[in-house]
Amino acid sequence: MPAKSAVETDARVEAGETVGPLLRGVGVLRRLTEAGGTLSPSALERATGLARSTVDRITATLARMDYVRLDGRDVVLAPRVMELGNAYLAALRLPELLGAHADALADELDESVSLAVADLDGIRFIHQATRRRAMSVSFRIGDLLPAERTAPGALFATEWTQPDWTRWHTRRAKDPTDEAFPAVPPRQSPAERQADDSAFVQRVEQARRDGWAVDDQLIEPGLVAVSVPVRDPRTGRLACVASVVSHTSRHSATELRGSLLPRLRTAVTAMETELRTVPPPRPGPPPSGLATWTTASKHQLGRDFVESLARGLTVPTAFGEGRSALSLSDVARATGLARATARRALLTHEHLGLVQALPDRTFALTPRVLDLGFPPLSRTPLPRLAEPHLRALATRLHEPTALAVLTPDGTEIQYTAGAGASRVLTVHITVGARLPAAETSLGRVLLADTDSPLPPTLAEVRAQGYALVDEELESGLRSIAVPVRNRAGRAVAALNVATHAARRTLEDCVHEVLPALRETAAHIESDLHTASRFTPIPTS
Repeated sequence: MPAKSAVETDARVEAGETVGPLLRGVGVLRRLTEAGGTLSPSALERATGLARSTVDRITATLARMDYVRLDGRDVVLAPRVMELGNAYLAALRLPELLGAHADALADELDESVSLAVADLDGIRFIHQATRRRAMSVSFRIGDLLPAERTAPGALFATEWTQPDWTRWHTRRAKDPTDEAFPAVPPRQSPAERQADDSAFVQRVEQARRDGWAVDDQLIEPGLVAVSVPVRDPRTGRLACVASVVSHTSRHSATELRGSLLPRLRTAVTAMETELRTVPPPRPGPPPSGLATWTTASKHQLGRDFVESLARGLTVPTAFGEGRSALSLSDVARATGLARATARRALLTHEHLGLVQALPDRTFALTPRVLDLGFPPLSRTPLPRLAEPHLRALATRLHEPTALAVLTPDGTEIQYTAGAGASRVLTVHITVGARLPAAETSLGRVLLADTDSPLPPTLAEVRAQGYALVDEELESGLRSIAVPVRNRAGRAVAALNVATHAARRTLEDCVHEVLPALRETAAHIESDLHTASRFTPIPTS
């Protein structure tokens, strides 16, 4: 059974068996997600109904886990929280297996293509291949939409049982304007509910007959989509739904059926072939040392660290590729938690709709795990990921630092992010500025990232892993740079520190600046690797 809708709770778990701090911590993460990733502590206090002291302890614990960062007066979701959603997506395997087919279809049609799974009486996106246009689809991986306002929802509803329909009617009565679904515009009038609900039932029957469904501006004016189910070859049931999404200035709903549906069906056939022929996954290594880490953090931070919250949040990370269903013993072994602690955490996650208990006494993650920070972070570009690390490095060294990428022709670098230093004499280059790549430390690091033969200057950069430029671009200016690498190990950007020759010698740059520079690059890479596991991260 998929995860719970935003307005539903599970009464099967006794309140005494749940972990209160874990319930409250998940609530904080959800409120941050709904707010777009940033709230002040006082706003969190109002949104959650928790005491300020409780909010402070929870956010301190989440900050220790690198799930949030405390930025001035705000609490901000941090990329590492995406490892919770990554665990679900890795266990699901569908994005990994079908994402390339969706991307290829998007390129062929020059339209957005999405994959969605059922989430009780809603649908949730697990893959998005979007087009870069002035008017484009803004849905993100993890966004939850009401089933009745989407084409995938009509297809999933063809498999609903009577209890599913009862749950849907209950939710519609409680939330007639869809306030519980922040990813879609609210309905303008509750009075439209009865007509809309009747129309949804008719669309479900039509989808049952046709084997496909159309969204003709159900979410908002101008947005249209056509959807086809992708079936699990083992069971014949819907594994997910693939959709082509456009707007009426490009295609009407009728044109979607005529021009795009045949190609979508062909792509879905290839997806189903992929699911039928792919070998079973080999389980990857589970996380290790999590319980030891939480204990050490408790000793270090004292009462400001809520150990039961931290331990509870380690449980979803026990799942992953080849570990889609785990027993209580499996979870305890993977996390290092005592069985009793792991059991209460699993029961709490089940109560929250994040975990489901399977008939064979194992547990599996549900799509609702994506509620915990994933949507607002899933399209964060690399410069924004890097900015807090750049500011920390500039503060640490009292020198300006910057991030840059190569331009498409490889002759120039373009600055994409930076942090200044409080000095009278300092380097200030605005974001977007370009400089010759061969004359800068940033450019040389990027030009050296190749397996091809290089001139001696760049060959030395490649061998030592950094570039140091001494007063070549401008008198008095010294700069040292290191690469920032993606999950494949390729340099997608470069990070530098600039200084005046009178402040730091060449030896100072290598022995004092370079270690801090490499440490910062490693932090940026860690965030990039987490954020980009299932979603492309723009480098600029």
